[in-house]
Amino acid sequence: MEKRKIEIMDTTLRDGEQTSGVSFSISEKLTISQLLIEELLVDRVEVASARVSDGEFQAVKAITNWAEANGHINRIEVLSFVDNGVSIDWMINAGVKVQNLLTKGSLNHLTYQLKKTPEQHFTEIKYVIELAAANGIATNVYLEDWSNGMRNSPEYVIQFLDFLVTQKIERILLPDTLGILTPAETTQFISGLLKKYPTIHFDFHAHNDYDLGTANVLEAVKVGIHGLHLTVNGMGERAGNAALASVIAVIKDFAPEVDVSVNESSIYKVSKLVETFSGVRIPTNKPVVGDNVFTQTAGIHADGDNKNNLYFNDLLPERFGRKRQYALGKTSGKANIEKNLLELGLRLNDEDLKKVTQRVIELGDRKETVTKEDLPYIISDVLDSSLYEEKVKVDSYVLTNSMGLRPSATIAVTIEGEQFEENAQGDGQYDAFMIALTKVYGKKQLSLPKLIDYAVRIAPGSNSDALCETIITWEIPTKIFITRGLDSDQTVSAIKATQKMLNII
Repeated sequence: MEKRKIEIMDTTLRDGEQTSGVSFSISEKLTISQLLIEELLVDRVEVASARVSDGEFQAVKAITNWAEANGHINRIEVLSFVDNGVSIDWMINAGVKVQNLLTKGSLNHLTYQLKKTPEQHFTEIKYVIELAAANGIATNVYLEDWSNGMRNSPEYVIQFLDFLVTQKIERILLPDTLGILTPAETTQFISGLLKKYPTIHFDFHAHNDYDLGTANVLEAVKVGIHGLHLTVNGMGERAGNAALASVIAVIKDFAPEVDVSVNESSIYKVSKLVETFSGVRIPTNKPVVGDNVFTQTAGIHADGDNKNNLYFNDLLPERFGRKRQYALGKTSGKANIEKNLLELGLRLNDEDLKKVTQRVIELGDRKETVTKEDLPYIISDVLDSSLYEEKVKVDSYVLTNSMGLRPSATIAVTIEGEQFEENAQGDGQYDAFMIALTKVYGKKQLSLPKLIDYAVRIAPGSNSDALCETIITWEIPTKIFITRGLDSDQTVSAIKATQKMLNII
């Protein structure tokens, strides 16, 4: 059976840009438009509101020039107003061929905002539609506050629709402007209109104020809606709009009778680009595009995935150009470690795997996440520590570094069961630590090796909270040797490397 096609109209650049603090540049709007149409393959793009600013005009002009040259001009839409033709003039100059005319979909808005009768409003709308047609501009009509209109003044909505079906329009756009609909109401209102006006193309425009945007969209799809308005990352005023990524995933998995053109594998890339351009961070738990949504944290989940993918569902990350990950931290088990080691091409015996797992858990207690890239450092640190008996231990230390004062260190060290305390100042915190340590060893009439090289590194691509590996090269009369320390604090990792040196000598 042939699937029913639903149009996807993306309004990130119009309604999404109404997110507080967001303003896309001309080049950003053009780039996003190109990706939406040619890579994501959405059917239509609402790129701006007419008359907003000169910058908005220049952005729309750049988009329409590109669209005209590439055969997409009828997929570019602009929100317009019932303003006696001012918006039409703006669109003619900008090269726009499709207007989404904003009208009043509830008697409440019409009465208290416009202070007009339905007949006056309809007359003005008719003039704008005819003027647009005379200038080669197609018209879709928004019924602003339609959802409240259906709740509180359904007779007006029907009166309005009876008028609109007599006009030369392409689509009627039904917005839940304030995000107040429940799924049951969505089903009731849209199914009723589809039955009453079977020849009209209806779009549904969901807002997310009660976090019901995606649920309402699914209900609209089930009852036969013809088009949907979505935004990348769910951007928009207040709580935003129904998110494109979530809706596309839901339709593909729960409405198999429906066909949408959107290319799922490009969703994540476009989402990250919009995140960069808008400055609005994607929540880590945002479905489909959030950083954590394909990450298993609990060890039992990784173990289950090893045993017939017990914790998989149909929402596979590969659909969206992503990969499943297994977080490393205090809830990690051996299965998490093994999954990450396999990706690095590493294998450990059971005993070493237990040691590495324990160290990851210890680090996770102090650092929220240990990355896969940290593992080679952790393995090196753990296996290196098992090569000697720990006879010297740095029990405690206080390091200070204040502006205008020399750094200082107070340390407590146990050497073969005997504890020593010392303090010192130095040119840096680690230098002060080493001077204090030298004093301790002086009491035992012992000398320390010469430090001849000191290097710090973090895993490639890490952030400021990454694990640091400090590699120190030491020299004694008989040999040169290296020790390593690992910690999220650079100075602490150097102290750990030094403690290993103390046990080697």
